[in-house]
Amino acid sequence: MTKTANKGEWSEIYVLLKLLGEKKLYAGDGELNKIEDLFYPILKVLRQEQTNYYEYTLEDDLVIVSGNGEELLRKSVADFLNQANSLLEIIRKSKGVFDVPEIELFMSEIHCNKIKASSQQKKDITIVIHDLRTGMTPMLGFSIKSQLGGNSTLFNAGKTTNFTFTITGYDFSDAEIEAVNSINTSSKIKDRTTKIKELGGTFKFKMMDDAICRNNFILIDSYLPHIMSRILVESNQSSMKNLKELTEIISKQNPLNYDTTYNQRFYEHKVKNFLVATALGMVPHTPWNGEYQANGGYLVVKEDGDVLCYHFYDRNLFEDYLYCNTKLETASSSRYEFGKLYKNKEGELCFKLNLQVRFK
Repeated sequence: MTKTANKGEWSEIYVLLKLLGEKKLYAGDGELNKIEDLFYPILKVLRQEQTNYYEYTLEDDLVIVSGNGEELLRKSVADFLNQANSLLEIIRKSKGVFDVPEIELFMSEIHCNKIKASSQQKKDITIVIHDLRTGMTPMLGFSIKSQLGGNSTLFNAGKTTNFTFTITGYDFSDAEIEAVNSINTSSKIKDRTTKIKELGGTFKFKMMDDAICRNNFILIDSYLPHIMSRILVESNQSSMKNLKELTEIISKQNPLNYDTTYNQRFYEHKVKNFLVATALGMVPHTPWNGEYQANGGYLVVKEDGDVLCYHFYDRNLFEDYLYCNTKLETASSSRYEFGKLYKNKEGELCFKLNLQVRFK
């Protein structure tokens, strides 16, 4: 049966073929540059295929494919690398969803029938590496992010990611409330928040709407809801979306009045912790206990085909990658019910903003 998938999904097969062909994982820095002298030799790749479990073990220049403890075939690593290079060219020139018959034939030969890992999991591929620094051979789950397709979301929007603010500092008339809510430009949420500010209104954080999401944030850091609320307001009252730049602005404002005598990066550290938690395990409306699913980190497929490893062991590099390569994005306000002035049961004037984080 012919398999069709988009660029991001085919990228998962590309990573499998590429890594088995190159036999090593190269680390990357925060700016997506390969660190040539920091790499992890690959010992094997593990795959769950419906009811069957397969191991792709590297021995010298061979890939040994086995299932349920039985050796099934041996192939040269060069075959995997050639197939990876062919698939890369097809991904680059294709659009939408597409099939790749020649790659599917090779996939069938090596008992690889599933293109994409389950969307319910954070990890897309499981690899056993040799850590040259510790001598250990851990089995690690990695999430795959590809620059070959569209930019993927890191923290997905929903009604569960709405933040509610009370609007203080100015007594809005009904006509002014209606005027704000009637703004219907292409950047209407930004324009509405800007108009509120121009009229003298101040955004005061009230709560995160979803109790589970709020608890997840508090588990990461008790002040994280307040910090992200300030970042949301700053983003929507300016044209800035870059999360690193927004965090730097909030740091200068220092709304939580941290002691800055010793130049400690309070806000940056807390935002990075949020990004790592989101990348490896935390989702908005599922109670999270701090455990990471993708315990290895991220594999990033660059536009030139390089696959870079952001290993959780090298946490500083991993944090820098997330911090330097993410932005806020405005989701559908009608779908997720935010972006309008309204009065709550207590008669307070309120406004909701929504949090969504996407890779740049």
